[in-house]
Amino acid sequence: MTIDAAIFARLREIADELSQLPMKPRVEIGPQGLVMMMSPTTPHGLTVIYLRRQLEQQAPDALVFTNTDMQDAALGLLRVPDLMVLPAALIDSQPQDAVRPRDVELVVEVVSRSNPENDYRDKIVDYSAMGIPLYLIVDPGRGTAQMMSEPTGTGYGKTRTYDYGQPIPVGRWLLTTDSLPRYR
Repeated sequence: MTIDAAIFARLREIADELSQLPMKPRVEIGPQGLVMMMSPTTPHGLTVIYLRRQLEQQAPDALVFTNTDMQDAALGLLRVPDLMVLPAALIDSQPQDAVRPRDVELVVEVVSRSNPENDYRDKIVDYSAMGIPLYLIVDPGRGTAQMMSEPTGTGYGKTRTYDYGQPIPVGRWLLTTDSLPRYR
């Protein structure tokens, strides 16, 4: 399901206005409309930091973004992944307001306690529709990670689940999970 272009444009204006509030909420646009995210918890934030460091060390030719808008206006989608990897050579061609999903190599989401279905259901569909080739979901509650590849437009053709402690092959990266914090 896509959102009409005029409706998406108005939702984008509202999202931009909301993100200027003093509490600086993260605002996304999905098929159901606006989605506001809570501030991340300490285990969530630490997981993002640990994974970002690994990605940056293994791919100096890539840029690893946190909490940066990624938009596909044709689909009516605006997402703000916890991490996304973009080849450094493509940074100058990006629009000023959001990264183009077709240029993104990898998206990583760390599951929040408050809205896990957003990562496990909604974003699987949205990232696949946006053509994101690799989508990694890291879950501090379960102590697992799901690596997805081969986007079909409505999901991913390949999914592999790993327990914390197992190395995770993610495209050209190999991520370790033994030091990732868990939710209590």
